[in-house]
Amino acid sequence: MSKESTREDIVSDQELKDMVAQTDTGARHPAGVPGKILFGVPLAWSLFQLWYASPLPFFFNFGVFNNTEARSIHLAFALFLAFTAYPAFKRSPREHIPLQDWIFAILGALSAAYIYLFYESLSGRSGAPITQDLVIASIGMLLLLEATRRSLGPPLMVVAIIFLIYTFGGRYMPDVIAHKGQSLSKVMSHQWLTTEGVFGVALGVSTSFVFLFVLFGAMLEKAGAGNYFIKMAFALLGHMKGGPAKAAVVASAATGLISGSSIANVATTGTFTIPLMKRVGFSGAKAGAVEVASSTNGQLTPPVMGAAAFLMIEYVGISYLEVIKHAILPAVISYIALFYIVHLEALKANMQGLQRPVNSTLAQKLMTFAAIVAGTCVIGLAVYYGIGWIKSYTGDAAFYIVSALVLVAYVGLVKFAARYPELEIDDPDNPVMELPEVGPTVKVGLYFLLPIVVLMWCLVVERFSPGLAAFWATLFMILIVITQRPLVALFRGESGDVEWMQLLHGVNDCIDGLVIGARNMIGIGVATAAAGIVVGTITLTGIGQVMIEFVEFISGGYLILALIFTAAICIVLGMGLPTTANYIVVSSLMAPVVVSLAASNGLIVPLIAVHMFVFYFGILADDTPPVGLAAFAAAAIAKSDPIKTGIQGFMYDIRTAILPFLFIFNTQLLLIDIDGWFELLLVIVSAVIAMLLFAAATQGYWLTRSRLWESLALLLVAFTLFRPGFWWDELYAPMEIIPATEIVQVAENTPANGKLQVTVAGENLDGKFIRKTILLPLGDAGSGEARLISAGLETRTEGDKVYVDNVVFGSVAQNAGIDFDWEIVHIEVEADRPAKQWMFVPALILLALVGLVQRRRHARQTAQDAAVSV
Repeated sequence: MSKESTREDIVSDQELKDMVAQTDTGARHPAGVPGKILFGVPLAWSLFQLWYASPLPFFFNFGVFNNTEARSIHLAFALFLAFTAYPAFKRSPREHIPLQDWIFAILGALSAAYIYLFYESLSGRSGAPITQDLVIASIGMLLLLEATRRSLGPPLMVVAIIFLIYTFGGRYMPDVIAHKGQSLSKVMSHQWLTTEGVFGVALGVSTSFVFLFVLFGAMLEKAGAGNYFIKMAFALLGHMKGGPAKAAVVASAATGLISGSSIANVATTGTFTIPLMKRVGFSGAKAGAVEVASSTNGQLTPPVMGAAAFLMIEYVGISYLEVIKHAILPAVISYIALFYIVHLEALKANMQGLQRPVNSTLAQKLMTFAAIVAGTCVIGLAVYYGIGWIKSYTGDAAFYIVSALVLVAYVGLVKFAARYPELEIDDPDNPVMELPEVGPTVKVGLYFLLPIVVLMWCLVVERFSPGLAAFWATLFMILIVITQRPLVALFRGESGDVEWMQLLHGVNDCIDGLVIGARNMIGIGVATAAAGIVVGTITLTGIGQVMIEFVEFISGGYLILALIFTAAICIVLGMGLPTTANYIVVSSLMAPVVVSLAASNGLIVPLIAVHMFVFYFGILADDTPPVGLAAFAAAAIAKSDPIKTGIQGFMYDIRTAILPFLFIFNTQLLLIDIDGWFELLLVIVSAVIAMLLFAAATQGYWLTRSRLWESLALLLVAFTLFRPGFWWDELYAPMEIIPATEIVQVAENTPANGKLQVTVAGENLDGKFIRKTILLPLGDAGSGEARLISAGLETRTEGDKVYVDNVVFGSVAQNAGIDFDWEIVHIEVEADRPAKQWMFVPALILLALVGLVQRRRHARQTAQDAAVSV
């Protein structure tokens, strides 16, 4: 802040820091021995997680923990830190830790560690807990709920309590959701002593994957990558109209690599970008809203996404690489649209950019920009094809060869960076600010991209698990944090004493990064454990099936109404729940509902599409008034009204809210069922154009200010480009109905590893009549009967009807939801019809018409303005 900062500004900045601390790391920083404990315990947690993720325990045959033991220790650390780092109330002391909090912390840690400490005994009496087990479980549950309240606020605690009340008092519930109720022994055993509840999948993902990625981000930030990404974005984009806002969008997308927290993202980039946006003409509310929209979308950006993305691996049953593939296009087009929205806002207000350095000529700018683009492309191609080539020719030795090459590249890039001055953190309130030169700014931090290269190499080429990939990337980041300063001093020819001091500085930064990474994990660790209570309730009471019937009833069987209902639940819960907990709760309850309802409507919706739907709306809740915490953080920086900032941010994020509905009905946006490079290119180009037009329509401005009919026409064109099949299906039937009696012949004609789309109907075990459409994987080519049997399906024909005669237990047919004695109503195959992309032609003609009208009106307005000025 500048010297002229008022006392009010200082208080606001302190409030911002407190908000981030209360949300992400805990607000307590006591001195003396408690401070050392609050420093040492997170450090020990990070070291434990690195040890658990590494191959060393198996190499030394020492310190090997199974998944359940690791989850137990993980939660023990989280609960201990939740009570010591987070005050009980706003008025509670922050300079010291009260005695009762020490007691709660120790009891919580021991309750969580109980499974690890008595693992053998508990395994021997599984399902038959003794009194000691139940007492420990009860204490642990109560302390987990209190830790949840402290670290995440009351909402998630209230949700967990409601589900526990439902578990115990099922017989007193309304008939539609009633069940027989469960005993204390059964509930505590299920929720605390097994891996079905608190210590379930969500906590397992937090232990195995999320911690390492959060630590990786903390190390990137400690190394200075956050400042580098911000300065690079400003150097490249700050000179454009509304340049600081465009730079904020790009910087927040890059910072999404560092932090999965939208609030931390706002605090990291917003303190610099928001004042600059205000300087070039944005109001405080709009400047804060741009930062909020950019920061919340940071969690959507691969390869390092929010913690919920890692849960998809377990819940959907796909690899992390597939999650990245499905997430990449929506994330990219969402950011492109936000960038375009900022551009339109700048055009409407006739904003200007920041001043370029006077010593940069146009030729130098073009050459530098071209060199950066070409260099990035060369690096990307070298990583993808070069490492792949090394792997194919050297096999297992490729790991060591590529490691050596990465180290050589790191040293070379640091030597290259040492030629340029270090990037300092500028004062955004300084009345005079020139943009940094593009070339030196970009070159000074190129080695920060290497950890991302290592991460993608481990994921894509080596096919390591996300946890192991994050381990190697984090290990490389630790090396960078420790060595970058002494290496720069060495290459600059500074004295040995300076090198030694810089090395000590690097070691201290590394230790601080380990501590910050662990403290950033407190809320996530507690949230995944508390959300496990909800998952445990679902598995214990069977409410999942009840929810299917309930939502089907209130939606009238219409899929779009069920999706709106799901989105509303996500946003309402997300106002108080962190994204991770929101995703666990809603996806556990609603994902099966949407898939089932779609199937009953004859629509096959991939499970990943539904989970991405929930993920997106959980993230959007961070800027939804009245409780959007990211909006409050941005408003504190912008000195604006948080409600207005949140509303404006949500208006900017409408484009993100539309995407989930679109990719439910057009899964090609998730890069599913795309045949060949041409179709891939067509999908990408049409989606980008559609999102830009949608942004222009919602902003009421394209080539000039739009009239109502022009905005409606742009919306129509955008919808057609996004979902051309909607109109095409009205002209041509998408599927050809084939009688069920031809199932054997159709199965034989289905391509190898293809899927047979079948509509089945029959009664389930509860006596309810079910009708749905399924995709039945058929595997290798062969005779139709053999392929059906290999899929686990045996049929019988009675007249002109075909029935399921047998379903093999555990087969793909059973997993697809087919039951014994159901009727196979008919088979559906894709109809032979023209490509749906032909609908792009009338859409583009309409777009050209709108463009022609607006271009002429803009020319007239420009001529009139010129005449007036004369």
